[in-house]
Amino acid sequence: MGKVIRVLVVDDSAMVRDILAQGLSMDPFIEVVGTAADPYIARDLIVKHKPNVLTLDVEMPRMDGVEFLRKLMPQYPIPVVMVSALTEKGKKITLDALEAGAVDFVTKPGMDVARGLNAMLMELRTKVKIASTANVSHWKHKRVHRRSASEAFSTALAESTHKVIAIGASTGGTEAIRAVITSLPAIAPGVVIVQHMPPGYTKMFSDRMNSLCPMEVKEAEDGDRVMPGRILIAPGGMQMQLFRSGGIYQVECREGKKVSGHCPSVDVLMHSVARHVGPNAVGVMLTGMGSDGAEGMKAMRDAGGRTIAQDRESCVVFGMPKAAFELGGAESLVPLEAIARTVMKLLSGTELT
Repeated sequence: MGKVIRVLVVDDSAMVRDILAQGLSMDPFIEVVGTAADPYIARDLIVKHKPNVLTLDVEMPRMDGVEFLRKLMPQYPIPVVMVSALTEKGKKITLDALEAGAVDFVTKPGMDVARGLNAMLMELRTKVKIASTANVSHWKHKRVHRRSASEAFSTALAESTHKVIAIGASTGGTEAIRAVITSLPAIAPGVVIVQHMPPGYTKMFSDRMNSLCPMEVKEAEDGDRVMPGRILIAPGGMQMQLFRSGGIYQVECREGKKVSGHCPSVDVLMHSVARHVGPNAVGVMLTGMGSDGAEGMKAMRDAGGRTIAQDRESCVVFGMPKAAFELGGAESLVPLEAIARTVMKLLSGTELT
């Protein structure tokens, strides 16, 4: 990485602004071009300094981070990393912010501030670098894809109740997942998902998706059954695997070491799907940094499963899909708005053209 990343820090606390600015400036490839106490000041500094990345507090008195994002992104799309409080309210606002265009988030340290602060600043530096590569240009001309009557999927599902859809995602993934699963019909085959997200957030994210989707969505629990009409999202901090028990599929959710740098890991899930579902599986790799899931998706394809990955143009970060495609794990790259339709075609045995 040669180019210096210009960052604007937005937080209503002067102390937090100083801590974040100093912490970010420790990296020679990051330059803090300014700090702002609220979104109104931030708006003027964005025009003046043209930062590459914004760090934004989720809770501020004059205008919260989400409201600011909703105003900012359609006019001036810029990669944003949210700085969130580890509270139920903070988690909710963070998920709202991801829906409104934020690329990622870090959480402020809780009890052990001294120890947690260094870890948080290290995470923030990493995520600012990732965010600087993010593609958020689609927010400038935000399009909402709506299904037409000709895209009804029910006929393709007559013999797919024994099939499984496995999805992996990371940076930018919450919105990509929403776009895909809200376009699946209520009777679609069972879906298992790994989204890189800390404990606590996966439950809230699952509940939110459940309120939007035709299918049932829940944070997976050990022993949950994978079945048509249900979507299971791996709990943060646990590795989720699928296994076959008699004639049914279930998941195992256990604490474990990081695999491919993550817990939950897409590789862990997809390797288990390859072993136990084989040719009856469809794998989907969505936007995300790094290569987690590339080897697992290759195993799925080698076992006879069908696999696709999100294309570069619609990704926030074309890392995981690129790695899966280049390794030979993903058969083809597909625009986000076409992924649900493509999955249903693959489930019905239709060849990609």
